[in-house]
Amino acid sequence: MATDKRVVVYGASGYTGRLICEYLREYNIPFLAAGRSLSRLKSVVEAVPGIDTVDHEIVEVEHSKDALVETFRGADVVLNTVGPFARWGHPVVEACLEIGAHYTDSNGEQNWMIDVEAKYSAEFSSRGLVLTPGLAQMYSIGEIAANICLETPGLDTLDIEVFWKGHPTVASTNTILTNAAFSKAYYLEQNEYVEWPADDGLTQVVVPGQHELGLALPWGGTSHPVWFKNDPRVANARALGGVFNRPLMEGVPQMVAAALAEMEGKTETEKYQIIDAISGSIRSETPPRENPRINTSLDSVYASGPLGRVHCVIHGNCNYKQTALLNVHAAAHLLKAPPRAVGFASSCEAFGYRELLGVLKAFGLVLDPIVTAHS
Repeated sequence: MATDKRVVVYGASGYTGRLICEYLREYNIPFLAAGRSLSRLKSVVEAVPGIDTVDHEIVEVEHSKDALVETFRGADVVLNTVGPFARWGHPVVEACLEIGAHYTDSNGEQNWMIDVEAKYSAEFSSRGLVLTPGLAQMYSIGEIAANICLETPGLDTLDIEVFWKGHPTVASTNTILTNAAFSKAYYLEQNEYVEWPADDGLTQVVVPGQHELGLALPWGGTSHPVWFKNDPRVANARALGGVFNRPLMEGVPQMVAAALAEMEGKTETEKYQIIDAISGSIRSETPPRENPRINTSLDSVYASGPLGRVHCVIHGNCNYKQTALLNVHAAAHLLKAPPRAVGFASSCEAFGYRELLGVLKAFGLVLDPIVTAHS
């Protein structure tokens, strides 16, 4: 049965999905909250403060292209939060093409982004639709900072770092293990993908604004090399990410190594069973709401060229709320105007990096960028 709601939140019972519903309420945008468990959807969505002040509908749907098409038909925008996306995302993207809807997601999987660009970008573009995976704090804020740096001509190399304080979720832990088990991580060198060495381990990095060094990982490669491979200004891009909690960060490679050892020689189905069991044991319940005094974020970008250097730092808070707001802003834009780019396009290409920065500042989620330039 078709919906009369122009926006769909798929995976609305998850941590990010719930926050997206909250911002849709603030924007007064009617929406369809969809997922695989009606009881869980109801318990999560109906607990959103003031949810009765916005027109919404809650539906259970089987995770298959045909079922999604039947449920989502009539919508103009689908905000997908059901990951890992390389595992679950294809039917959602294909359903969007079937019904003619724009697509965003909050993924952190470089292999997924490379795959969807190759498989779906041309068809989305031919239909005037935008395909924007990776619309999330961990990727979009660094992209905003990079674009601010690139306002200075002659810069071609990006050194990107993202840090945050937050609680691991089932989805984020599942994604880390899925990336490790099934995909490679790449950085961009002279506009070609180069694989990160699998045994590189943790890297010590300088974190702007503090004396203590941080620990970071390629984190699956991130979306930045993918986005900037399409940017004629950029030839090289590397990104590292980490949490401020050093002991937690030290435990990530150990967790991954133990999981990979357990998966050795197993079938794909058995590997996914191991991943699901480990991620569920890390944190099986919904994490507490973010506290802006505790859950901070930092994105730092050094951009350089033969005769120029610019450094941009963006401090923020509540990275999951940033992710949710970015997706809702994208939906609000698409309900009123076409995207700035169609087909496979980053959030900054599709919606404007200064505009995205402005809405984050308006909601008190980021500070003014700190920009230092030398040319």
